[in-house]
Amino acid sequence: MSAQCQLTGRKPGFGNAVSHSHRRSKRRFDPNIQRKRYWLPSEGRHVRLTLSAKGIKTVDAIGVEAAVARIRARGGDV
Repeated sequence: MSAQCQLTGRKPGFGNAVSHSHRRSKRRFDPNIQRKRYWLPSEGRHVRLTLSAKGIKTVDAIGVEAAVARIRARGGDV
């Protein structure tokens, strides 16, 4: 599964893991990605979206129809 939110576009961030002795090694900060299934009444079917936690809250606020419209406007596949 891709570590990118379909709605918000959040991707992993990169940085350093710093030890107690201050040695640094590369690490990756992954977003909280979930796969969630929503009912899309306009098409009469379920859609499975890959969303971050913030993306799920956005869908709850604006509705699944508007969220799918935003994903399609970005060029995403639903």
